[in-house]
Amino acid sequence: MNADSLRARPVEALTEEEAAEELAALAREIAHHDHAYYVLDAPEITDAEYDALVRRNAAIEARFPELVREDSPSRRPGGEPAEQFGKVRHGVPMLSLDNVFNAADFEDFCARIRRFLGLPADERLCFVAEPKIDGLSVNLVYEEGRFVRGATRGDGTEGEDVTANLRTLRDLPQRMKGSGHPARIEIRGEVFMEKAEFLAFNAQQAERVAAGAKGVRVFANPRNAAAGSLRQLDPRITAQRPLKFFAYGMGAASERPAETHWSYLERLRDWGFPVNPLSRRIEDEREAEAFQREMADRRASLPYDIDGVVYKLDRLDWQDRLGFVGRAPRWAIAWKFPAEQATTKLLRIEIQVGRTGALTPRAVMEPVNVGGVIVQHASLHNEDEIARKDVRVGDTVILQRAGDVIPQIVGVVLEKRPKDAKPFVFPDRCPACGSHAVRPEGEVVRRCTGGLTCPAQAVERLIHFCSRNAMDIEGLGAENIQKLYDEGLVRSPADIFRLARHADRMRSWEGWGAKTKKGAEAKKVANLLAAIEARRRVPLERFIFALGIRRIGEANAKLLARHYHSFANWRARMIEATQKESEAREELEGIQGIGPAIAAELEAFFSEPRNLEALDDLAREVTPEDAPAYGDGDSPVAGKTIVFTGTLETMTRDEAEHLAERLGAKVTKSVSKRTDFVVVGADAGSKAKKAAELGVRTLSEEEWRKMAGLA
Repeated sequence: MNADSLRARPVEALTEEEAAEELAALAREIAHHDHAYYVLDAPEITDAEYDALVRRNAAIEARFPELVREDSPSRRPGGEPAEQFGKVRHGVPMLSLDNVFNAADFEDFCARIRRFLGLPADERLCFVAEPKIDGLSVNLVYEEGRFVRGATRGDGTEGEDVTANLRTLRDLPQRMKGSGHPARIEIRGEVFMEKAEFLAFNAQQAERVAAGAKGVRVFANPRNAAAGSLRQLDPRITAQRPLKFFAYGMGAASERPAETHWSYLERLRDWGFPVNPLSRRIEDEREAEAFQREMADRRASLPYDIDGVVYKLDRLDWQDRLGFVGRAPRWAIAWKFPAEQATTKLLRIEIQVGRTGALTPRAVMEPVNVGGVIVQHASLHNEDEIARKDVRVGDTVILQRAGDVIPQIVGVVLEKRPKDAKPFVFPDRCPACGSHAVRPEGEVVRRCTGGLTCPAQAVERLIHFCSRNAMDIEGLGAENIQKLYDEGLVRSPADIFRLARHADRMRSWEGWGAKTKKGAEAKKVANLLAAIEARRRVPLERFIFALGIRRIGEANAKLLARHYHSFANWRARMIEATQKESEAREELEGIQGIGPAIAAELEAFFSEPRNLEALDDLAREVTPEDAPAYGDGDSPVAGKTIVFTGTLETMTRDEAEHLAERLGAKVTKSVSKRTDFVVVGADAGSKAKKAAELGVRTLSEEEWRKMAGLA
């Protein structure tokens, strides 16, 4: 029976075989019309005809529930609400982008690419320019052309599994079209909400709030609305939100489908993915400034918010060679637009105490709309910044959001200054504990000397410890940590992992375990204790970052974890490194990306007996997992410590160091007894001499290339 005859038959008259055939045809047809409507903006049938297809699909599934397909249109709205989102580890990390704000900065970015790759100064660089949509980044996994999993960016390494919610997006293909797609591929993209859709949606939300609806919120901007919509526990709610999707990148793939980024975007279009039509191939980097101006001029008229343009080096082989530095790729940059500004009145200046004891002034202002976001607070950074800008309480200040994100005061409207406005006097005592606040010589920050006795630092350190990019303990946000601290149950990180002893007491608190009106018992305590138990084993880099040591951010924590591999080794070597002239200190300062300033902070932490007591107490409760080898574990240089010195002829030193790290080696800047190889180029100096004195093996560039598998 042909398709038309089958479609004409009543559902009640279909056999099981005919029903299966019809459901397959309906899935293909409805997906085709979804693509035509949502992606191409060129519908081929009327809404009534489309609704008729959906109703027939639902009727057949109701009669033959065992025949419901994975790619069925009925699965788009999702199933029952999930209790929580699972974690998904990305095959390739979703790292953030560095920013530039003008043509000179972009030229510097291009120059860094040339230096790293050893290209001549007149070598033309070709980029792909893509408007930077202010939405939520997601990672989609396709196997054999079928969408199997989707996750948020999260911390870049792992995100939240929002597969069911992503299936509700009409312009996200459940199956790839065409051919030539890899057996398995990660496709990166942006989920966003258009401005007009956002305003209409927010107006509906405001009406519901006014009517007394529970759990309903009005969003500050389209980006927040998109993020909140995609993270609904009930996919049916997500399905009702006006979300859109653009694909823009590639993560892990079983095979590379293209040789350039531009040709990859063309493949995405062929496979049925919506790709921003404003994306453009820039044949020469000198064209970027003109494209930037064009996008800035069109920004207000675009249907969605953008805060800049992303420029990606077109050649994928050059992207591979450039790799990443810290948490950003060397081959891509976000050129941000100038920030929007507004004026408002400064009501007062508050002093906040951070987790490292830093006293940070915060401006409290009359609320004002800046670039679509209501802003009431802005950091004033430090006392020198207040004095430099001469900001006084009562002033009318000029406010902007740096990169359209972080609010900052850029100046004062002096003609509106009140006559009685006085210069701000920065306190010399901690507002939280009364301890002296001192400003070390050569620094701009004043710090509380109260240490662990300062309640502001204790709570802030605990909040940082539990935060998403640190230990990532679900349910332990600022409010709950403050409650646990005020009740005396948590004073140190290790106390968190002993909270099960106080479960009964916690359940007695209102909202934590008391009976609800319907007689059910709240699950807050049980969920919290389960989340804590789930984090008793964490990657070493997260453990180090969670300690809140000054200057040890995520990138530096990762460097330390990779270099020292295990917690026991890191702890022992850090204690040895507190001696400034020791071999361990030399090794620490020699780690690429660490240096003397960061080493001094580690010395300060490990020289304090109370810190060691707290660290060892925590290590009895938590097991930091050994850091995995970075790169190819079968390489002859995997696990070896290598120093490069002198000028190399076939590659730049940056590229050689990056290659060594990819092969699993540890690259340091100084030679010690723990160094395995010193690669000696032309005009090598003191490092080659020291290697000879210590008996460390030296390699010529040719020997290094053979060892690295390049010759």
